Amino acid sequence: MSEDGKAHIYDESKVKTLTPLEHIRMRSGMYIGRMGDGSHPDDGIYVLLKEVVDNGIDEFIVGAGKKIEIKIEGREVSVRDYGRGIPLGKLVDCVSQMNTGAKFNSDVFQFSVGLNGVGTKAVNALSEEFEVISHREGKRKRAVFKLGKILKEDDGKTQEPDGTYVRFVPDEKMFPKFQYDISFVEKRIWLYAYLNSGLSIFLNGKKFYSRNGLKDLVDNELGEDKMYDVIYWRDKTIEFAFSHTSNYGENYYSFVNGQYTNDGGTHLSAFKEGLLKAINEFSGKNYEASDVRNGIVGAVSIKLKDPIFESQTKNKLGNTDIRGWIVGEVKQAVLNFLHRHQKEADVIIAKINLNEELRKDIQAIKKQSKEKAKKMALKIPNLKDCKYHAGDKKGENSMIFLTEGQSAAGPMTQARDVFTQAIFSLRGKPVNCHGEKFERIYDHEELYYIMQALNIEDEMDNLRYSKVILATDADVDGLHIRNLMITFFLSFFEQLVLSGHLYVLETPLFRVRNKQKTLYCYDEDEKTRGIAELGGKNVEITRFKGLGEINPSEFGQFIGADMRLAQVNVEHMRNVPPMLEFYMGKNTPDRRDYIMKNLV
Repeated sequence: MSEDGKAHIYDESKVKTLTPLEHIRMRSGMYIGRMGDGSHPDDGIYVLLKEVVDNGIDEFIVGAGKKIEIKIEGREVSVRDYGRGIPLGKLVDCVSQMNTGAKFNSDVFQFSVGLNGVGTKAVNALSEEFEVISHREGKRKRAVFKLGKILKEDDGKTQEPDGTYVRFVPDEKMFPKFQYDISFVEKRIWLYAYLNSGLSIFLNGKKFYSRNGLKDLVDNELGEDKMYDVIYWRDKTIEFAFSHTSNYGENYYSFVNGQYTNDGGTHLSAFKEGLLKAINEFSGKNYEASDVRNGIVGAVSIKLKDPIFESQTKNKLGNTDIRGWIVGEVKQAVLNFLHRHQKEADVIIAKINLNEELRKDIQAIKKQSKEKAKKMALKIPNLKDCKYHAGDKKGENSMIFLTEGQSAAGPMTQARDVFTQAIFSLRGKPVNCHGEKFERIYDHEELYYIMQALNIEDEMDNLRYSKVILATDADVDGLHIRNLMITFFLSFFEQLVLSGHLYVLETPLFRVRNKQKTLYCYDEDEKTRGIAELGGKNVEITRFKGLGEINPSEFGQFIGADMRLAQVNVEHMRNVPPMLEFYMGKNTPDRRDYIMKNLV
């Protein structure tokens, strides 16, 4: 409707046909996900880099080129692979024309995630500078673009080895004030190295290389915290590795054609099933799945010609026809290992028996909690649930906010999206779970309610929300509660953190306004810029001490489309125990000295 109440005219003149280039720039989120400024590992600038590197990886997979060189200097990125080089006559089309590429031809590329012919074209369209050079059999061709439009091209002879060079600068209009976080890039490159043993990747001169593939991944994640040497198996289409630790829960890294599927899928569930069948056949017993897998850390990677993912972000594999061969392959490989390595087999069976004893002890405690469970079947106290959950067709973006008390929950409840946003209000400070046994959850009512609200008591696959968001005040008490909750999840439900489901909500510290305009600022620098933007005179500045001080009418924008979230990341699992001991363990001289040196 127009402002005067009349319906807008809808005729042929309103129907638009966008060129592929226009569509990529107008609907960039469809192609690379979130835009962002580089402060989150899933921001678009890292996807641009991934799309270019993937082409070099695909060359390595088919046996062409064992080295990739990456350079990041400020806003400029370059990638040089030593594969076959893009065919010179199709160079321009391959980096600018949609649905053009050799990955549609299974004779050339059998296994690839990027089967839609979009990747490099999106990088080109979203870059203010884009240059590509192909070296092939003593000849070269070069093309230069700006915002996806070609500026010039030339060709000639070359003495360089075959391969492709790509240089690009992301468009600052699409990615305002962006910068690359090298730690995010390094983590991604390590995954490339683990998944492609024998490939050398250089980032600004630093070498990333894995000789033993996923075995190195599990080894590096666990360090000394493993009960036996990592069990490893690899053939043409499947690779897996695993070991047990003394920790709770189970943690996995799963991949399809080099794509990290942090929510698993058919390949991961089939791996688990094959492992269970192998253990039961070897032992002659009928162990429960949870007893076999509690404390396990594993990685599995498969290669598929036609992967089907359950979402645009490729987080979960949906192919159902692959289950049988994966189960059989894993079962036979593990059985062979157990029969040949009696010492490791004895350790595994002992660990499983211990898990069985612990489960039975916990079941006894669960029986004592039946009355509590009956009450919760009707309603979990302090939970205001949403309509759709993870696993529902409309629940892909479902989330739960763990808030600090009723004062914060009030405005959030009024401002939330009731379809996808749930609220759970914490009462006071949770208990410090560091060093506690899993049974502690059943003694602490609130932690028990959180576990039940998330539905993760028995299986992490049952998680009811795609995002678990800690929403506490930015004061000392709020930060303490946040740390206690992170400790709770890392102690008992580590996979929830490692799979990228735990977040911290960022809310504004200041409101800066005059009669014409209102700005919300998240730190002192933003406040200073906001005051300047409003002219510096007659500016009213409000500092929010807690979430409860923000009006519901204001709060909606902070948990809506422009919501700022910081993902809780752990670089390596082996870092978790010493980190928790230092920050959440008993007071020590080391921690006291650290606090004294870092007081502001």
